[in-house]
Amino acid sequence: MELRIFTEPQQGASYDDLLRVARTAEDAGYGAFFRSDHYLKMGSVDGLPGPTDPWITFAGLARDTTTIRLGTLMTAATFRYPGPLAISVAQVDQMSGGRVEFGIGAGWYEAEHTAYGIPFPTLGARFERYEEQLAIITGLWETPVGGTFSFEGKHYSLTDSPALPKPAQDRVPVLIGGMGARRTPALAATYATEFNLPFVGLDAAVEQYARVDAACAEMGRDPREITRSVALVACVGRTDADVARRAAVIGREVDELKQNGLCGSPAEIVDRIGAWRDATGVQRVYLQILDLADLDHITEIASDVAPQL
Repeated sequence: MELRIFTEPQQGASYDDLLRVARTAEDAGYGAFFRSDHYLKMGSVDGLPGPTDPWITFAGLARDTTTIRLGTLMTAATFRYPGPLAISVAQVDQMSGGRVEFGIGAGWYEAEHTAYGIPFPTLGARFERYEEQLAIITGLWETPVGGTFSFEGKHYSLTDSPALPKPAQDRVPVLIGGMGARRTPALAATYATEFNLPFVGLDAAVEQYARVDAACAEMGRDPREITRSVALVACVGRTDADVARRAAVIGREVDELKQNGLCGSPAEIVDRIGAWRDATGVQRVYLQILDLADLDHITEIASDVAPQL
């Protein structure tokens, strides 16, 4: 079982804030530092100093960290053209020495699109673009040096692209996730090295992982090739007072967090993760850390929870 750190910078974080968290996670031995791809805050927070772009963030972290892996849950396919996005991710992978993981989704938060002048198509059209972007980005990366890549789709067309630059890794891990019942499992079976479920219950997770397995079987792929992961909000403390304090800071109730996230003492968290493992076979847990100033939270989980997993 691997623990990773997952942040939501649109809620309020500068690059320096994210760097402190990433370095703390690296020093504590976490497997990766992930962040969301959003341009607008959610809820009642002020969001200051304002949004940051994930791939610009990772370009900095690629040079300001040394070992921790870096990735998105999830890059929005609505934000960027697939060709330039493939270039950006490949360049960051080179800059980091091959530490990038590429999570991509269809995009869902309409308000951030209208706030920053980004077109927001219908759900069906967003999924069409999403599917084409996956085909293009992976196709560009997989084209041998000296070859060219062409693609003719409904939304994007590429002609004789040199398909450069190449990532440092032979294959950048591709993360796909979500609860779509039909198209999402099919895309995961086709492209994913990891399938992630964000903030869902155990029963729903069991059903969705089964859909991914069925989609793999339909196309003749071994589902064990796809790592199973889940993202859950974390609120861990050595005492009840610590748990209550951390819950209050992020504006959540302890009882609600215990039902829907990873909340409580280290022993409670180990038991909860064990229940996830037993029910779903999940192999990675992304800990959503909402209070980025509380670096002790990150180090305590690493020292008190991780060794028991």
